[in-house]
Amino acid sequence: MSRAQAESVIKNIIREIAHECASKGQAVSETLVAFMVKAVVLDPTNEFNVDRTLTKDDVQKLIKICVDRLMDSRSPALDTVKMQVYFDMNYTTRADFLEEHRRVLESRLQPVIREITDSRARTREELESLYRKIVSAVLLRSGLGSPTDIAVVREATAALQSVFPQTELGTFMSLIKRDKERQLQELTMIVTGIRLFNKECGKGGEGIDDLPAILNEAVPATTQNIDTEIQQTCTSTYRYTALIEKMHQTSDKKDQGPSLKLLKDSLINARQHEAFLKIILNDVIGCAQQVESLEGQLAARMEQLQATVQSKTAVPTAQVYPQFIHLSQLWSSFQDEMVLLSVLSNILASLEPYTRGHRELFTEEIITPFLEGVHVKTDQERIKETMGKEHQVKPADFIRMERDWIFPETTKNFKRLPLQYKGFCAYTLVKQDRLLLPSNPDIGVLLYNDHYFAFSSKSSAYFFAEDPDQ
Repeated sequence: MSRAQAESVIKNIIREIAHECASKGQAVSETLVAFMVKAVVLDPTNEFNVDRTLTKDDVQKLIKICVDRLMDSRSPALDTVKMQVYFDMNYTTRADFLEEHRRVLESRLQPVIREITDSRARTREELESLYRKIVSAVLLRSGLGSPTDIAVVREATAALQSVFPQTELGTFMSLIKRDKERQLQELTMIVTGIRLFNKECGKGGEGIDDLPAILNEAVPATTQNIDTEIQQTCTSTYRYTALIEKMHQTSDKKDQGPSLKLLKDSLINARQHEAFLKIILNDVIGCAQQVESLEGQLAARMEQLQATVQSKTAVPTAQVYPQFIHLSQLWSSFQDEMVLLSVLSNILASLEPYTRGHRELFTEEIITPFLEGVHVKTDQERIKETMGKEHQVKPADFIRMERDWIFPETTKNFKRLPLQYKGFCAYTLVKQDRLLLPSNPDIGVLLYNDHYFAFSSKSSAYFFAEDPDQ
């Protein structure tokens, strides 16, 4: 079967699964279905052979398994898949977020800009209308106030007239389209800089929000929200882990507590949520650092402008225009941080529904009785228990097997090693059927087949190293 034929078969399978779910009252996106199909096929317990073409029976089996899983409304495993699909579709890098925001903004501005650059105004009324359109374009692009607010428009018009009087429209209209667009961008930055400087001097600033002050409140509040969510999620992961370990240690598991499978699915869901929260937190911390840097630059620029202008009635444009432009660029960076913080806050809020399943399954009332007499360890406690030379792997014990062990004291950038399984113990993940235990890389990291494996204990490291391929 050719690649094109295989892709066609997969697309048909995805459509059929989506259609069957819809017929049962459950609307699912094709992206989610595709994610589920991949997960089911790659799960060895489902016994699909990825190296051969799927038979008709394989296809029907695949469809049934996927539909059953997608229809399970109380499945932490399905919630995890949905969470991963959502994050994959909505989260990207800081640069990509901002690039997309600017692209959308420019696309919305294009009709207004086109109307200005294509204008053939001749009469006084037409020229006045064109000038008003330029003022509107400047306001829309700068984001400093509404073009329908009379006070804002009056202030922006006065600033524009000081650098681009209406009498210069004739020269502007003689330019080619690209040069007109370039001049509009430059005028926007100069007018923005003038309005910001006037606001600083107490002589204007109508409709201009105090972005530094807003960010100085919003960033710590968002950080606190994420920290709280991380703490709550970690509390769940620690409790689930303790209960799973207790059940693994009990010979008769059937009557010893809730479903072991549901507990492990819930642990995976909580660990995934924790990982995404930490990614968002890291970006918010980046926002905080950026805002701090921008505030310093803004204060320095305002001070320099004050020194340049002072009480002079006229200042050479070559001295002051570049400073206004830089001031505008700084403000644009503050606006970027606002956009980024808003996007991250929306993603943060959108992740929460994907964690409700396990929270409702294992409420405080349900899980607490099973934890009686159990010490619930934090990740930090687990790692602390395995610190010290006595817990480190001894390479001499593996001379015959020629295992390659890596340690922090002999390896540069040890903490940056790309550990397999996101740093969870490779041995317990396999031997205890998907149990996610945090590893302590200081025990020793095994380099095997170009992959780095870390472990939660010395004994786990030894068992794994004896037969990594098992």
